[in-house]
Amino acid sequence: MISPSPKKPEPPKKPDFERSLARLEEVVRRLESPQLSLDDAMKLFEEGVALSRECQKQLEEAEGRVEILLKESES
Repeated sequence: MISPSPKKPEPPKKPDFERSLARLEEVVRRLESPQLSLDDAMKLFEEGVALSRECQKQLEEAEGRVEILLKESES
């Protein structure tokens, strides 16, 4: 009997920029709430910092690709 080959785990999908940015905006709005506990604020702040870094990284990657395309078009 042939056993089915094990499925390779799919790599984690990178969050897309727009979704990350929308979540970051939501985090900021929630952080502005005066009823937020310190514990919740810290969790949201940590998530916000991670989202901000991810968005910045994606923007830098996009900028790099644009620069490459512009250089190629000048040739």
